[in-house]
Amino acid sequence: MSDDIKVAPDGITPTRTLDAKGLSCPMPLLRTKKEMDKINAGEILEILGTDPGSRNDLPGWCTRSGHIYLGEKEDSGFIRFYLQKK
Repeated sequence: MSDDIKVAPDGITPTRTLDAKGLSCPMPLLRTKKEMDKINAGEILEILGTDPGSRNDLPGWCTRSGHIYLGEKEDSGFIRFYLQKK
């Protein structure tokens, strides 16, 4: 694991979960944008993904859009990403 990976803290309770496993760039990000529109400020979206590009895409998009990238957690065969809506 590289040093620039932000690991999500334990105990995050997502408001919604987006299953983006098996999707490749740019689909996970496009679906994430749509899901973020469905939740309220302060709520958390969990994205389940297998595309390694999401490790750069999601934090970068959060920076540009003003949302908070809470980090990621490795799971068996996929990654859980956590974003908090601003």
